[in-house]
Amino acid sequence: MPTVAIVGRTNVGKSTLFNRLMEERKALVSPVAGTTRTSNVGIFNWRGLSYRLIDTGGVDFTKGDLLEKEIKKQVTKAFAEASVIVFVVDLKQNLLPQEKEWAKALRALKKTIILIGNKADNAKIRANVHNPEWLSLGLGEPLAISSVNGSGIGDMLDILIKKVKPAKESKNKIPEKKPLKIALIGRPNVGKSTLFNSLIGEERVITSPVAHTTRESHDTLIIKDDEPYIFVDTAGIRRQNRVQRGLEFGGVGQAVESIEKSDIVLLVLDASEPFTTQDKHLIQIISEHRRGLIIIINKWDLIPDKQTDTQDVITKQLFNLFPPLSFAPIFFTSALTHKNIQHLFPLLNQVATNLNKQIEEKDLRHFMEKLVRFKLPTRGKGVRHPKIFALRQMGINPPTFEVTIKQKTSLHESYLKFIQNNLRQIFDFTGVPVVVYVRKVRV
Repeated sequence: MPTVAIVGRTNVGKSTLFNRLMEERKALVSPVAGTTRTSNVGIFNWRGLSYRLIDTGGVDFTKGDLLEKEIKKQVTKAFAEASVIVFVVDLKQNLLPQEKEWAKALRALKKTIILIGNKADNAKIRANVHNPEWLSLGLGEPLAISSVNGSGIGDMLDILIKKVKPAKESKNKIPEKKPLKIALIGRPNVGKSTLFNSLIGEERVITSPVAHTTRESHDTLIIKDDEPYIFVDTAGIRRQNRVQRGLEFGGVGQAVESIEKSDIVLLVLDASEPFTTQDKHLIQIISEHRRGLIIIINKWDLIPDKQTDTQDVITKQLFNLFPPLSFAPIFFTSALTHKNIQHLFPLLNQVATNLNKQIEEKDLRHFMEKLVRFKLPTRGKGVRHPKIFALRQMGINPPTFEVTIKQKTSLHESYLKFIQNNLRQIFDFTGVPVVVYVRKVRV
């Protein structure tokens, strides 16, 4: 599939153009220069043809930004993969020295370059494409577009098709089987991005010791043993009263949205630090969305003097502090050294199977009969003792069950928990939240 790379200095509207072509708000957009650090990647279609699209971070060729070196690596990688490079300049401003640096670097690549003048939101700005100074870049006159209102986008894409056309078979490269979507969630600086790179097998996102290096969510599709997975790296989530307005707020919003759209959440915790109230806040968010869950204890290599029972001690401590996590398996690893990473995939497949597991009615009937014989239902409010008529599975992902009891009686919450725990134990719902609710009927 041909790759189109969008490049340019900071704040020329590359991410807005990326979102326009993707027809979704995938890249985080803000007036802050350097909002995009790690490249965004997606697939867009035009006139029945599919293209891979890369939105790169802005580079101003300055030495002040600590992450500019890493952003340049990402841009260089995009250069290598690109069939066509879309070089974006800002028509609201005159030619800047950074654009000259960019043009020099692009001409040396000897690749197809399309020069785009963005932010042409009206006729007056659009006329700036005729300014002779753009010709000094050696790339011809810019094509005027507005990523905000969409003007000129069709003309740009028609030029793109003339420059490079995908082979027909490129449309079939997306797997037919629905990928398992996995979101990596955690507070800042627990190693989510390092784990993400380790899982997908390449340095896809920028990592650094600086908290909030990742500002927006990034997803990557991989195929392993013929199984498709989409891994989503997200910005670190803090308690709401500590989240700053602007970029961090937008990144956290994307992270919560990633939980909503995921099948399984990898909750990443730092083995080298005590568990915190921030972790508790994350657990609450994940619990509310009822997704499959695996707890990743990362930075395991930083724990000194590990004993044979160290993992058991940490597991017990974690479940004592956060009882809602007790259904989730715990996976110990070091993303930096790739320790045990390959063993995570079978666990992901097991949780995915459990999410979609359906129990036959006869098995549920026998299960409930044994359970009632072992422990009679306890009442909630009122004086009448409840009688359970049936237990039925009403849905999957998450597995949802309905307990039917007589009207004007109630079932104590502890007994619902008792049913839930036994369902998990007998039918193996490892890593999956099991939902049990009551329906009352007239008899």
